[in-house]
Amino acid sequence: MPAPDPETSALAHDLRIACMRVARRVRYDADNTIPPHLFSILVRLAERPRTVGELATIEQVTAPSMSRAVTQVCDSGWAERSADEHDGRLVRLTLTSEGEETVRRERAHRDAWMTERLEGLTAPQRRLLREATDLLAQVVDR
Repeated sequence: MPAPDPETSALAHDLRIACMRVARRVRYDADNTIPPHLFSILVRLAERPRTVGELATIEQVTAPSMSRAVTQVCDSGWAERSADEHDGRLVRLTLTSEGEETVRRERAHRDAWMTERLEGLTAPQRRLLREATDLLAQVVDR
């Protein structure tokens, strides 16, 4: 494999750092009302019911670690456990109505935080960010 182009390597480094900083700020600086790791679980459960194992795989953590987080989510009233209808040995997690409202409220809060940061940008800058956002989605999906 040929050595990477220095300009591409520099871009990769700068982009990685910028993405990490944005992610960190959205996760921790936005005065979120729910810890990031728990919110991530709720978002996954908003897509569809899942098992602890599925969540652990998606979040790339161990099953015991995910079990502890799921216990917090269930104890908070955001999700509930139930036996799988096809395999009673499996436990499925589903959002409660309180969990659905928490996801809706937290997404709105995080979006408002980001919207504040975009409001001072010019129309061309916002268009550029729109294009960059679409491109980043493509890069991540590779």
